[in-house]
Order: sequence, then structure tokens, then C-alpha cells
Amino acid sequence: MSDIESLELSPGRTMTDAEIGLVWKKPNSHKASEEELRVSKEVKRNWHRGEMKIANILLEGDAGSGKTQLAKALSANFGLPYTKVTCFADMDKSDIIGAILPVISSDRLEKLEPAEQSVLQALYASDEFQSATGILMDALELTQEAAALKLKQLLKLASEMSDGEAVEYRFYPSEIVRAYRHGYLLEIQEPNVIRDAAVLMALNSALELDGSINLPTEIIRRHPDFIAVITANRSYAGSRPLNEALRDRIQHSEKMDLPAKEVMMERAMAKTDYRDESVLSVLADSIIVLDQTARANAIKGVAGMRSFFYWADAVAGGASAQQSLYYKVIYKITTDPEEIKMLEDALAKHGLMASLASLELVKKNGHAEMKP
Repeated sequence: MSDIESLELSPGRTMTDAEIGLVWKKPNSHKASEEELRVSKEVKRNWHRGEMKIANILLEGDAGSGKTQLAKALSANFGLPYTKVTCFADMDKSDIIGAILPVISSDRLEKLEPAEQSVLQALYASDEFQSATGILMDALELTQEAAALKLKQLLKLASEMSDGEAVEYRFYPSEIVRAYRHGYLLEIQEPNVIRDAAVLMALNSALELDGSINLPTEIIRRHPDFIAVITANRSYAGSRPLNEALRDRIQHSEKMDLPAKEVMMERAMAKTDYRDESVLSVLADSIIVLDQTARANAIKGVAGMRSFFYWADAVAGGASAQQSLYYKVIYKITTDPEEIKMLEDALAKHGLMASLASLELVKKNGHAEMKP
């Protein structure tokens, strides 16, 4: 896109093939939002202005409002490798920094369960391009939280197995440290769910523009290309108000709501390959009205882009737009009868219930047609 093509921050930087592979590639259908253009230009404008540099960004909004999509788009615009860490309630300092793992001998390793052997061998053989939790996520197909828990179990097990034996210890950095050291764009998802204040303090100090992280083996300085994009849901279950000290280290914030209708439709086409604009227009209008109604009536559920994508995909597959409205959108927002009635009334008031009822969809040549 012509208005953002010259935003690479360090054009002379040399990266490995693996790092180049981490730079997000925009699909041809990608449509830059106002937020993307604004953030990209602000970061570029201030990149070499010392204390005015923008390298910590907050994207706060409801689920499905495009926060991660925007973080990835910034990776593409700036030419920086993209990676992420998903925070969870019981996160501790080792999840922020990394862990020291004893390298146990091969004969003791053979006494472990095969799954544990394979994971420890993968860790020992790693070149530190991946974080320890990243290796476990790939090897065992675990979520980040489950991988962090498994790593702690392996640390305990390896320590017990090496008891009384002279062993080598290796430090395995976290994904945060890896991005911090090498200058990646790091998306930090939902730090407002972390319960331990000490963990947030460690994160706060790392986000200083001239910050550093004290590792067990060394002190590392913030790479000049490192960008932290913090994404936080406004209405996420278990979330707390974002830590004030963390907010204070943010140089640019965006309030993320549903994108413009044309952007919604463009993204739905890219996700589902369904291109009936007349149908997508009605679905998008419905999502917008449901989102506004839920907010106005303090209904906790969210009508967001994810619901829109899955609803459009169901319709593309031949489902009734009116029937699938409930199991793809409304029941994700609420199952309370009174709240459902509020949402139905809002759609009816805007003529959308009638529009949905008129969308008699049939499959024909791989796409849906609208009958009168």
C-alpha cells in the first residue's frame, strides 16, 4: 500500500533467514485501518528522536476488534520479526525472564518417560532461537500456559535426577527476553490478567526505553529495534485494570473498536473467501448494531470480528443467516432471555431482522444466492 510502504525502521539491518521468516507477510486482501496508518506513521516519525521515541504501544479493546491483526501489520510495515507471549494469571518471574535447566547425563535421561526424554533432548539441542516454552509448545502441542507449567515440572525433575552429580546448567530465555535481546516486535497479550504484582514490576522495568533485564547469567540491554505491543481486552473474564506503572511506560495508545464496515467486509472476504457483498453488508450491519446494543445495555458478551467471520462462513456454507445468527453470534453474547430480547428488538428496530429473514440462501456453483 503506497502510504505505508516506506516505514521500515532499520533498512540496513541484517537478519537471519529464520528472523526474516518471522516478519509478517500481509495477504493481498489486507486493508490498512486508520489505526494501523496512524500508529505506523507516529512510530516512524519519532523513531530517531531520542526520548520522544515510540516503542511501547497499547491496543485496548474488545475481543475480535483486530488488536493482534494490527500488531502483525506493524511487523510487516516496520520490517521487524513478530512474536508474541500470552499472559496468564499464575505467571511468575521465570515466565518473564526464562529458566536455568540442569543438563542431566544420558544414562539418567534414559530412566525418564519417553515424552520427557524427547522434550529435554529438544531443549538440550536447541540453538536458543526458540524460547524454552516455545520448544515445549511445539514438541507437546501445548498452550503457552500449559507449556510454562510443564517447564517448571521438568526443571524440578531434572534437578532431582542430577542430585549429587556435577552437572552443566544452561539458561533458556523466555520469548520476552529473546525478542528484547534481538530486536523483534513482541505482542504481549493480556498482561492485565497477571495476579502477581512482582511479575508486572519486572515487565515494567524492561519497558523503559533505556531499560535492561537482569538474567541469572548476564544483564541484557533493550535492543534499539525492540517494540512492545501490549494488547488488552476491555471485557476479558479475570482481567484487572491495567497496571498504572505499565500504562505510564506506554508512548502511544489506541482504543480498538469494531473497524469500519467496509474493512469488516474486506476481512471477512479474505478469511472465508465468501464474496456476496449484499449478504455480507447485512451481516456486518447486524454485528455493528449488536455490538452497540450490548455496550449500551451493559451486556457483558461481545459481538466482534470473530463472530462475524464464523457467521459469514456458516452462511457461505449454506446455513440460514437468521438461524445461524443465534448460534454464531447472539448466544456468544448472552443466553439470558431478557438480554436476547433486547438484542432482537435492536435488530428489528433497524430493519435487520426483516433483512435477515429475506436472505433465503441456497448453494449454487459454490456460492450462496439471495432470493426475494
